[in-house]
Amino acid sequence: MQTAELVKAQREFFRTGKTLDVSFRIQALERLEKSILKYEGELSEALREDLGKSGMESYMCEIGLSLSEIRYIRRHTCSWSRNRRVRTPLSQFVSRSFTVQEPYGVTLVMSPWNYPVLLTLEPLAGALAAGNCCVVKPSAYSPAVSAVLAKLIREVFPEKYVAVVEGGRAENQSLLEQRFDYIFFTGGVNVGKLVMEKASAHLTPVTLELGGKSPCIIEKTANLKVAAKRVVFGKYLNCGQTCVAPDYVLAESCIKDEFVRLVKEEIQKMYGENPLENPLYGKIINQKHFDRILGLIDKSKTVHGGESNPDTLQIAPTVLDGVEASDPVMQEEIFGPVLPVLTVASMDDACSFVKDRPSPLACYIFTEDKNVERRFLKEVPFGGGCVNDTVIHLATPYLGFGGVGNSGMGSYHGKKSFQTFSHEKSILKKATWLDLTMRYQPYDSAKEKLVRFFVK
Repeated sequence: MQTAELVKAQREFFRTGKTLDVSFRIQALERLEKSILKYEGELSEALREDLGKSGMESYMCEIGLSLSEIRYIRRHTCSWSRNRRVRTPLSQFVSRSFTVQEPYGVTLVMSPWNYPVLLTLEPLAGALAAGNCCVVKPSAYSPAVSAVLAKLIREVFPEKYVAVVEGGRAENQSLLEQRFDYIFFTGGVNVGKLVMEKASAHLTPVTLELGGKSPCIIEKTANLKVAAKRVVFGKYLNCGQTCVAPDYVLAESCIKDEFVRLVKEEIQKMYGENPLENPLYGKIINQKHFDRILGLIDKSKTVHGGESNPDTLQIAPTVLDGVEASDPVMQEEIFGPVLPVLTVASMDDACSFVKDRPSPLACYIFTEDKNVERRFLKEVPFGGGCVNDTVIHLATPYLGFGGVGNSGMGSYHGKKSFQTFSHEKSILKKATWLDLTMRYQPYDSAKEKLVRFFVK
């Protein structure tokens, strides 16, 4: 089915009103969950084929998280869908005010290649819970996963309700020419700008989950051993191909050397003496990104790792020390297993360094000083983050996840996903048994006194 016909079919199905039934939505989420469980093995194998992910990492970071999110959303869809009473001002006497949750209609979810299962299924769950139809466009860079997702979705949903469009740039362009009621995009900044430009032609609202250089600040009071372990976990997970991975470290000069030593220790503990021979260590998605990442590694500043295997598209966990803000590795989001460490004299310098750059998707601060913690959380703009940990803030349905400024707009996860794909209609219902005349012409001083009394 051509994209224009597909969108038309979904719009016609949406207009039947079937997706407005909350029980219909819950059943859809149940079918999606069962289909994921059925194809869990194939999804795991596809993730290994596309990204070299181990079974443990695939479940922990993709399949398991997706199932957890779907189950959470399914359990709460009924309560989130109810009308909500809100207060009514005295000037509107006698009335009651409430909000009605309304689906947008036909939505588009465009997902990336780095977490192709998680970042496809989580927004899809939000779209279905809110009562929308949805077209899903997985990334062409993860073809094995895309094929399995297409199979599992087509098995449980008719295309007029949920459809998968596979392919590359041509298919993306064709989809973006259509009029959708909402677009949810996860990917790079440049493509995000194109999505927003195309959406503007139809005044279509968008959520953009982008990226950026997410800083990790190591303050002198930090528990350095714990910090090193958690930074290594967050940085080299999925070979650094994580939108919220710590992109670079700002470490206070008095503890920087010790921190770097501990980071090198933790890399060896987690990945072994030769990570490229570790069967549980993944790979870079394709040759283009492999070459780009290698081009960012300054051998003169490499204090750990740096090895690569062009046959398997693997790059060992790498640490760069003595990095300057002007170095090539600091000019773009790395999106690979390379950790630049910069030295700062104080937290004033660290704070200024981050604030002088585009707002990142995430920020991490390791400190035992509550004043330092409060300062960074209050003064530094970023999408979300952690104190004394990395990346795990996106693994909870109780926190919204999203960027700010150059790192994106909008958020999702849990209730935020439902709200993202819903329009909240504001309703005031006025009684007819009483009709105060003060608002009607002709006006006089008595009416003005009443207006001044009620409108305060």
